[in-house]
Amino acid sequence: MSHANAALTPRARLTVARLVVDAGVPISEVAARFQCSWATVKRWADRYRAGASMQDRSSRPKSSPNKTAMPVVKRVVSLRLRLREGPVQLAARVGVAPSTVHQILRRCRLNRLAHVDRATGEPVRRYEHPHPGSMIHVDVKKLGNIPDGGGWRYVGRQQGKRNRAASDPDRRKGANRGPLLGHAFVHTVIDDYSRVAYAEVHDDETAVTAVGVLERATAWFKARGVTVERVLSDNGPAYRSNLWRQTCTALGITPKRTRPYRPQTNGKIERFHRTLADGWGYARCYQSETQRRHALAGWLHHYNHHRRHTACGNLSPFTRLTNVPGQYI
Repeated sequence: MSHANAALTPRARLTVARLVVDAGVPISEVAARFQCSWATVKRWADRYRAGASMQDRSSRPKSSPNKTAMPVVKRVVSLRLRLREGPVQLAARVGVAPSTVHQILRRCRLNRLAHVDRATGEPVRRYEHPHPGSMIHVDVKKLGNIPDGGGWRYVGRQQGKRNRAASDPDRRKGANRGPLLGHAFVHTVIDDYSRVAYAEVHDDETAVTAVGVLERATAWFKARGVTVERVLSDNGPAYRSNLWRQTCTALGITPKRTRPYRPQTNGKIERFHRTLADGWGYARCYQSETQRRHALAGWLHHYNHHRRHTACGNLSPFTRLTNVPGQYI
């Protein structure tokens, strides 16, 4: 199809060619009548004599020596489906430019959705505090414990149920009461400016546990030159407790809470939970819950020191903290 500013449409081209070839009108006269160049009229007249189409020809080259190799394309698609990472992270793994990865994902219809709110469809309003420690986000991610032998996500529901029954101490004693295995509660803390993350796994989400995580996270950030000023949480019971408020006062931190039923306000840590689940929680087939918990420290190190983050200019979160011991490990 011709472009919007084309002087001649395919039908007009045919008229031009017929005037020159069939009617014998001089090329210069036809060019003046249709307000185009002599060469343009000559080109369409020659195509008409040869019996060629009046439609635009494809501008695609016969060969593309710099085209991305098919093994690279297949690897990008495979990593996208398995890891669900963006073009920047995939480019670092494959060894090509992020723009090349983005073109591959678009061609395969695996590119990311528009940055809009899923509930309302409106553009997401983004914000970022001016320096590290100005605001930290806290929340809890709840995961089901993995039975010995693996969970149903990798070994199937039938084998997974047998593993759960064999791993639960009450079931081994013949009792049918109580939930199987229980849950793991991942208490997460993320800095608003740098996106540096801190996380611990516990068996509950009580106020005592949440306060302990906050104290250790504050000390962890302080050891890296970051002084926490504010903390943003949801309206969970642990964060509405007097113990939480008293601890924040003792640490010199201003507690803030999101609007009820509005998790978008704490969206940075909610998005981190998705990355946490994809990169660690369900990344591979863990043979037990203990094995998965032991893998958390290594994944956090990779996230903070090595994984590229688009909000940090395609660099790792730790690059936004200066003069930190062990920054480039």
